[in-house]
Amino acid sequence: MKHLLGLLTALLLFSCGGRTGRHQGNGDSLAFKYATLPSVVEYDGYTVVTLANPWKEGKALHTYVLVPREAQLPVHLPKGTVIRTPLQRAVVFTTVHSALLMNLGCQDRIAGVADLKYIKIPWIQQQVAQGRIADCGDGMSPVIEKIIDLHPDAILLSPFENSGGYGKLEDIDIPLVECAEYMEVSPLARAEWMRIYGLLFGCQEKADSLFNVVDKNYHALKRQAQKAGKGRSVVVDKQVGSVWYVPGGRSTIGQMIKDAGGQYPWADDEHSGSLSLPFETVLEKASDAEVWLFRYDSEQPITSEQLLAEKEGYSQFHAFQTGELYGCNVTTSLFYEESPFRPDWLLNDFIQMIHPEISLLEPLRYYQKLKP
Repeated sequence: MKHLLGLLTALLLFSCGGRTGRHQGNGDSLAFKYATLPSVVEYDGYTVVTLANPWKEGKALHTYVLVPREAQLPVHLPKGTVIRTPLQRAVVFTTVHSALLMNLGCQDRIAGVADLKYIKIPWIQQQVAQGRIADCGDGMSPVIEKIIDLHPDAILLSPFENSGGYGKLEDIDIPLVECAEYMEVSPLARAEWMRIYGLLFGCQEKADSLFNVVDKNYHALKRQAQKAGKGRSVVVDKQVGSVWYVPGGRSTIGQMIKDAGGQYPWADDEHSGSLSLPFETVLEKASDAEVWLFRYDSEQPITSEQLLAEKEGYSQFHAFQTGELYGCNVTTSLFYEESPFRPDWLLNDFIQMIHPEISLLEPLRYYQKLKP
């Protein structure tokens, strides 16, 4: 009888993949404080990372199965893209992830980049010029042969709704890491994704430590702003072509203005992205704003005269009349490279501009007051 029970037990274990590791439900979940899209469960021998689809509720965007590089590949693994970790060589399609890898001390793992013209990081530009990092061409139509020659462990790129897939990249048997943190609905949720990249590149402890610093700094700054009370009213960005893209109330920028104590005309708006508005609508709603914060792209700092030359109607804004104009030059600053994973640095800027009476803050990092 004992032999029969033993045989039945063995058969049951074999049919369930018994020796290959823990089963679903027996793993250890990695808790996230703010991020809502990723879920991570660690099992014996592998880790499952599931990314929720931000555009289709209840659906998964991608599932990754992370297996230690030196370990034998388990026979039975759950469905998903297998990635050997830590990643040793990666092709990175975005400037923000290039900057993050540098902050995590993993810059030597960047084998190639795409959209080099948008990567404003001097070190990356220098490494490409010296042939140490490969320029893989345009992100929308990369040079596939060059990527294959690099033998990367993974390609990091940003997914988009209804993009139609990744074309030939899906046919070359290199894992595609879909970097969807930009779809998170709060600044700290977005920043917390650095912990995912810590898992991928084998620097989990460093990533966790850096995020704890960001989290602590952000809340300390937010408390300072709250203690100062009601801040100045704000209008954000400027007209592009025939449209003024205004951050929605639930966008990361909208939430950071709120955390900085700013009075934002679209604070009650429910959109997490931008609103496309005509100039007249913005003027009607925000003409009395006390401070104007906008981003621009130029080799030289913009002046108020140049701003007025773009559109004469800007003179009707109260902030223009009082000179409370602050521009963020995305060409000469590292706004896009740094701020997604360091929202504490951007919040520091916002608080200074919204609460000029608060002292002992760090100097403005991204925005500068326009010269007359």
